[in-house]
Amino acid sequence: MATYAFEAMNQTGQAVKDEIEAASTEDALAKIRNLGYFPTRIREKGGGKAKTTTKKKSAGFAIGRVGFKQLTQFTRQFSTLIDAGLPILRSLNILEEQQKPGAMKNILRSVAEDIEGGATLSEAMAKHPKAFNRLYVNMVAAGETGGVLDTILNRLADFMEKAAKLKRKIIGALIYPVVVVLFAVGIVSGIMIIVIPKFKEIFEDFDTKLPKITTFLLGVSDWFVKGKPLPGWLVILGTPIVVFLFFKAVRQSKGGRYVTDVVLLRLPIFGNLVSKSAVARFTRTLGTLITAGVPILEAIIITKETSGNEVFARALQAVHDSIREGESFANPLRAAKVVDGLVVNMIDVGEETGELDAMLMKVADNYDEEVDTLVAGLVSLLEPIMVLFLGGMVGFIVLSLFMPMIALMESVS
Repeated sequence: MATYAFEAMNQTGQAVKDEIEAASTEDALAKIRNLGYFPTRIREKGGGKAKTTTKKKSAGFAIGRVGFKQLTQFTRQFSTLIDAGLPILRSLNILEEQQKPGAMKNILRSVAEDIEGGATLSEAMAKHPKAFNRLYVNMVAAGETGGVLDTILNRLADFMEKAAKLKRKIIGALIYPVVVVLFAVGIVSGIMIIVIPKFKEIFEDFDTKLPKITTFLLGVSDWFVKGKPLPGWLVILGTPIVVFLFFKAVRQSKGGRYVTDVVLLRLPIFGNLVSKSAVARFTRTLGTLITAGVPILEAIIITKETSGNEVFARALQAVHDSIREGESFANPLRAAKVVDGLVVNMIDVGEETGELDAMLMKVADNYDEEVDTLVAGLVSLLEPIMVLFLGGMVGFIVLSLFMPMIALMESVS
């Protein structure tokens, strides 16, 4: 029997190099697989070049980021396959074959090829930040180190699903008022451009003095149709786009992000919703990382970078500096005044009892429920506001047009 040197991957994605005795290359491959390894290279000692057991496929090219929903679905499926005992490389190949042509398919193919080349799963994923952010990569690395990759992937899938659920609720609360406002603007614009000029011709034919409210409405209609330097309809159509682009430009810098986030947090109704959403996000992220075994300082930095809110990011930086100097988690968070006293007290208790991750997850669950309540209350509040807004707008137009009509009819009589 000959001796074969081989390179393989174990079920946690770690590279393995060893030797085995076998009658042939095929026999050696079978024995390696029976050991629970996925062979990537094998050669007979003293004879020739290494034989690569898998043929690499060319990774395609795709533009754009991987959607959050698509990534969440992949994570859940990947967790299920790993939990069932399938090797990492085999699981990736299965999931890559299931993907439609696009960015995710090509990224999974590239990750599989890197693993075949001896990289760990986290190292391979770190090369694709458009799909796997730092939070994702560090949790996978923690799972590989602890040999609990299936558990970590399952927690990561839970985390992503809850984050997506929270995001859907907030977006769902905003859809109703946005749609109503868009319809209202469209209808009023049509009235201003088409209907009111007809009434203006009628009023001019009768050559009578018009009420101030009617004169104002006719002036607005003229501005809509032939305003200077731009017609009103173009101003109304372009303003949201200009505001959005300005907002994006301002947020390109840290100072701009901080200012805009402060403004958002101080808005009358939405500020409370933004604040509680941010608390739920950063506590769940930090709790998930600590539970996965990521060191506390590294976990705080990752949470800071993925918090999505510069105000909370600065507070977390202060927490990081405090812990690095040997102080507590709760004190700098209390000094930053970005969270309620309840949150600080629960974190303080978690530090003292050694259950910080559990306390953070409880805070996240509690704030998720509060966000649900706020969203439901916001929808209930917006409905009558929208009705009053539309009713007032229609009433103003009707009153402005019919007041001179009544005066004209009395004059004719």
